[in-house]
Amino acid sequence: MKFLKFATPLVAVLAIAACSSGGSSNVPTSAGTSLMGRSAFTHVPEWQAKHLAHAACPQVVGKPTCLALISNKNGISPLSGCAPSSCGWTPAQLQKAYNLTGSLGKGSGQIVAVIEAGDDPDAAATFATYRTQFGLGTGTLVKYNEQGQQSNYPPSCQDYGWCVETDLDIEMIAAACPKCTVYLMEAKDPISDFETAEAEAVTLGATILSNSWICYGSSNCGDSNFDNYFDTKGIAYLAATGDSAYDNIGGPSVLASVIAVGGTQLAVSGSKFTETIWNDAGAGCADAAEVGTAIPKPSWQKDPDCTSRTDGDISSEAGCSPGVSEYSELYGGWFGVCGTSVASPFTAAVIGLAGNATKLNAGEGFWKLKKKALKKDLHDIKVGFDGSCNGEYLCTAGTKQFKTYSGPGGWGTPNGIKAY
Repeated sequence: MKFLKFATPLVAVLAIAACSSGGSSNVPTSAGTSLMGRSAFTHVPEWQAKHLAHAACPQVVGKPTCLALISNKNGISPLSGCAPSSCGWTPAQLQKAYNLTGSLGKGSGQIVAVIEAGDDPDAAATFATYRTQFGLGTGTLVKYNEQGQQSNYPPSCQDYGWCVETDLDIEMIAAACPKCTVYLMEAKDPISDFETAEAEAVTLGATILSNSWICYGSSNCGDSNFDNYFDTKGIAYLAATGDSAYDNIGGPSVLASVIAVGGTQLAVSGSKFTETIWNDAGAGCADAAEVGTAIPKPSWQKDPDCTSRTDGDISSEAGCSPGVSEYSELYGGWFGVCGTSVASPFTAAVIGLAGNATKLNAGEGFWKLKKKALKKDLHDIKVGFDGSCNGEYLCTAGTKQFKTYSGPGGWGTPNGIKAY
């Protein structure tokens, strides 16, 4: 039996270290030096301040940072030994909450790729165990390196602190689209390797690419050609908006060619599911002050208070109270995970169910939905905020300043697949 052990961010803010200083000795003391840099947080996220979770990866500025958060229990982490159905939301619960149950027979032939750092040698076993536990049937997972080879994989995901992220991403695709094929693209850490993996996924036939990572404070992750790797016609690129709340955003989610996926906190009472904005979901205006190089506003965004690209477009469950249930063969158990890294692959899989990836133009379709479709095909998130913006729609839900839109919740969450 393997023991749970998680990579503690080398540059994570001090409260996380304080939270886990008396915790399990199985927590590694390093997570790969190549991702070190200035702390990504310009303020203390609620998940950290309230000890709801801790980051699985080093949280840094300007470089690829994975967004998986490992749920804590009573301020202590890691959470281990929980039953699969009690660690967090299960696939059946997510499917019911988002009205996907009647569409689960769809998705055959749809290829969803996830881009990760490092090799997960147990990915296939993890994928199979998760699916078996929740009755999702046999699935197809194909692992490639950044060059599209099924060999010569990069160093271990443990070296980068990305193993939890990798397992989460492949499981969330299975949760929303059991019949979708998953391509696991494993890269090394320089941004050029991530870009190569993006391009290779398309070459290999993936039409939906999910990115549960961000370069905080940078729209191009340090490469002026960055946007070219997220702009292939007929390909749906998705990216998480971040876990550090309002005005802490970055590429790739801020790119106008990418569907930016924010986050909500799902809750249930009896058989009724409700949602509020997740307080730490990333959102904001992708101007020069926030991301270095401003992203021009796409013609299909008509909101009034941001002259650059408005981040994000759509959302789904990302909150930590609770998060979602995850299994990792590498770490030998079940635990809870949260963050917008949940929402991006889950939403990518919903697009897989809908089968419309090749017809999408980034988030344009969501911004052009008619009032009737917004009400019928999406859950309107009316409550919550992710920071201080003088109560405007860019960080606050339910303002009606720009229809039903809010930055952290976008146009809402799935109510079936018609909007996707």
